[in-house]
This record gives sequence, C-alpha cells and structure tokens, in this order.
Amino acid sequence: MSDIVAIIAGGEGTVTRVLAAEALRRAAREAGHDIEIEVRTGEGVLDPLAASRIAVAGVAIEVGGSEAGDPRFAGKATIRATLADVLADAAAVLGRAAGTMPPGGRRIVAITSCPTGIAHTFMAAEGLLQAAKALGHEIRVETQGSVGAGTPLTEDEIAAADIVLIAADRQVDLGRFGGKRVFQSGTKPAINDGKALIARALDEAELQGGTARPAARTGARKPRTGPYKHLMTGVSFMIPFVTAGGLLIALAFAFGGIHATDAAQAHSFAGALFEIGAKSAFTLFVPVLGGYIAYSIADRPGLAPGMIGGLLASLTGAGFLGAILAGFIGGYATRWLNEILRLPRGLQGLKPVLLLPVLGTLFTGLLMIYVIGRPVAELLHLMTHVLRSMQGSSALALGLLLGAMMAFDMGGPVNKAAYTFSVGLLSAQVYTPMAAVMAAGMTPPLGIALATRLFASRFNTLERESGLSTGVLGLSFITEGAIPYAAEDPFRVIPCTMTGSAIAGAISMVADVKLRVPHGGVFVLPIPNAVTHLGLYVVAIVAGSMVTAVMLGLVKKPAGEADG
Repeated sequence: MSDIVAIIAGGEGTVTRVLAAEALRRAAREAGHDIEIEVRTGEGVLDPLAASRIAVAGVAIEVGGSEAGDPRFAGKATIRATLADVLADAAAVLGRAAGTMPPGGRRIVAITSCPTGIAHTFMAAEGLLQAAKALGHEIRVETQGSVGAGTPLTEDEIAAADIVLIAADRQVDLGRFGGKRVFQSGTKPAINDGKALIARALDEAELQGGTARPAARTGARKPRTGPYKHLMTGVSFMIPFVTAGGLLIALAFAFGGIHATDAAQAHSFAGALFEIGAKSAFTLFVPVLGGYIAYSIADRPGLAPGMIGGLLASLTGAGFLGAILAGFIGGYATRWLNEILRLPRGLQGLKPVLLLPVLGTLFTGLLMIYVIGRPVAELLHLMTHVLRSMQGSSALALGLLLGAMMAFDMGGPVNKAAYTFSVGLLSAQVYTPMAAVMAAGMTPPLGIALATRLFASRFNTLERESGLSTGVLGLSFITEGAIPYAAEDPFRVIPCTMTGSAIAGAISMVADVKLRVPHGGVFVLPIPNAVTHLGLYVVAIVAGSMVTAVMLGLVKKPAGEADG
C-alpha cells in the first residue's frame, strides 16, 4: 500500500513533468516511503491513480493544478507544491508531506459502543488505545456511552484519518464518514486482541460511500452484525425508559403505599409518580424498542413503521415480543421498499419523508392488526401466566438457567438474551426474572474480587490490585468486570462464575424476589419498593459470590505455576 499519492498537473512540457515525477520517486525510495504518482500531460494521463490507492494513502501531494485542488483528495491531508519546488528539492517537498503523517504509523479514528453504553464501550476503547500505542499508530476514540458521545471526533480528525474503526454491538451512524475507509466489528475483538483488530482493519477496511446506509457492512465475517445488532440497538434505546419508569413506579408505592394506583390517588403526588412511570414511560418503552430496531435496519425511514408497529403491539397486548417482530418487519420491509422503488432524480427526496414511512407503516400496521398481534398476545399471556405461577422446582430451574446465561459470556449474546427477556417482561408486570438476572450478573465480578482477597496466591499482582475495582463493577451490575480474569483463564474461571450465578439466580427465583428496575446494582436496593424480600435478595447475591470465590480458590493454580 502507498504511504503517499501525488498528482503532477502543472508546469511546462511533458518531459519536465515526467522528470519531476521521477525526482519524487527517487526521494521517496531514499526516505523509505512508498509513493504513486499520476502525471497529466497534453497527450493524456500517465499512471492514473486508482480510487483504492487514494483511499489508503496517508497524504497527497498536488503539483500545479487548479487552486480548488483535486476533488478526489477531499478529506485527505494534502500539501501543494509547484513544479519548480519539486525540481529544485524533491526531498524537501516529500519531507513536508511526510511531516503530515503520524510518525511510524497510521492515523485512526474509532468509535466504541455497546447496548447499555457502560462497560464494553470503555473496555473496547481502552483496548484500542493500548493496541494503537503498541503498534505505533495515532488513534482517537469516541465512546458512545449511556450519556451520549464522550470525546467526540472532530471534522478535522475524521478528515485526516486513514481509516475509521467501528467497534460496536449496536448500530452506529456512519453519515460522518463518507469517502473514508471504514471497518466494522463488535466490541469483543477490541477487548480481547486490539492489535489483531487494528491490523485487520487496516487491511480490510472498505471505502464508505458519500451517503452511508446503516445496513452497509464491510464483509460477512464481521462478528455479530445483522439481527443481533439490530435487537441490541433497540434494547439500548429502550433501557432508559424502563429504568425511569421502574424507579418512578417504586417511588409511587413508597409515597402512596399499596393504594397508589387507586383512582382516589390520581391527584396525589404518588398518583402523579405512577402516571409518569407506569402510564407514560412504560407505555413508551415497547414502541421505542420496535422503532429503534427498525431504525437500525433501515435508518430514519424505518423509525415510523417500527415505532407505530410497536405501539400497535402494546395496544393489542402483544407486548415486547410483538414490538420485536414489528421492529424487524418494519425495518426490513422499509429497506426492501427503498431498494425496489425507482424514482426520477427530481422526486428522490419524496422517498425518505413520504413514500417509505407511509408504505412501511401501512404494511407493518396491517400485519400487526390482522396477522401477528393476536397470536403473539396469546403467547405472551400464556408465558406471563406460567412465569407468575412458577413455584418450587420450576422457579428453581428458571433461576438456574437465567443465572448461568448471565455468566456464560458476560455481556455477550447469551448474557444479553437473558437480560432482554427479563427487561421485556417488566411491561407485563412480571418482575421475578429481572431480580434473578441482576443478582446473577453481579455475582461474577463480586466473586472474583472476593477470591483475590481470600486466595491471593491464585492471582498475580495485577489481578490482585484490580480486585477492588472489579468488586465495584460487580456492585454496579457490570458483569463485564470479570472479563479480564475469564480471558486469562477461561476454562477455570467461567465454570466457577456460571455456578455462582446460577445459584444466585435460583435463590432469587425460589424466594419470589421482585425487582422493578433493570439496572443499577446495589445502588437501587435502598429505594423503597424497588425490590421485594430485600434480605433474601442480599442472601442470594452473597451466596453466589461466595460459591464463585471458593470454587476459584479450589480450581485455580497458584500464580506463575505452569500447567503440567
């Protein structure tokens, strides 16, 4: 790949331009740079630059040419020189160009994001920062976390970048990166092996069109694209509504007692809190889930079909299951319509604001009313009835299953499946799975943190020093805090964490603990009515953590001892 591309378009005579090109090539060889040069003459163009070569170049040189510059270099670091400058001292011109490139490496801009915007987002960012530093590349990372974009990328940084690396488990808007080379991945590769991910991105990144489509991908081998990423995008936008609604409902019962929902309490403070939490936030989260699944698939034209389909799911009793189906139907239908509708150029503006939303909404809405709504509503009603009636061995089995799923991949697809299932059931007033899932999600980092204190000889110095921060992550219901330990010794750590989490989930389910909020860890437990049977819930978390810690002490070898 070329470090530098150049165009020689000005000066007198073909021979002079060819000599200038040869002078630049010789200077590049002596300086250890790769260069490709396009020479424009009266007879035609010599060695024309391919778009792919321009895309991978770190810097461009324009010799002569118009003041406006070559439009193919838009967004790329470019220096200008005269033909006389090159013939007098080509090395100096080349030195100016090389000075605009990061020493020894490439300029990379990156975005990291995960569905909850908490742990994986920042762990992936840290992995990329450390990997780029080790490889000698210059990198800037924008973290799209739970409170928006942190350290947002500037237009100048994007323009100067050689590649854009997206490490995200949810959909990221690519509109800023038209004309840049873009590579998309999940967060796990950035966390586990940032160096390999950067090397792959530099090799496989593809040129992004001027108008980005969220459905565009850089290759079928990219992890967790397609339905999983679309679902996680919907979940990430849904969670704030569930959190706000759940806490406000809990506070309504704290102020108004068990009669907070009575008509007589409608004009009281407790009644107002219930109105905001249950009748507003909880009413909205189902349509938001459907809307942003469709948005992830079809961009803005998919938002209305998905959200309206989600609202119809709520009105017909199909709940979150219906909203998920509405989101996928609305998104894929809208994207398909966008591909098959062919309009004259002057009417293209009607597609995103009129035709696609209307036709997509009509198709999705009719399917929800006449085909999908009633069967899914009956399925959700049956599932709700079964879950509410679970006692004894059935509750134990569900708790064991949900708990083990939460610790299996600690923020991966299996973990998110258990979490999404439990959050969705909040709309049906089924709260026990949510309690089991949060207890099980807290257990792995808490158990590991405890093990670093009880069995210090089983951990190296860095692991012991990280134990306190891992425990804090566990208290905050950030399961991903256990990932560094699991990555270091997966065949011993993961079975231990799965066992502890399964026990925590089982105790929570058998004790019929109900949790009204989807996140927050121990920090939401003091809120009145946020959780029932608080004492037993604490017992579940402590028991799961102790089992994890003791098992780790038994199965892990002393630090530094090699496997025999």
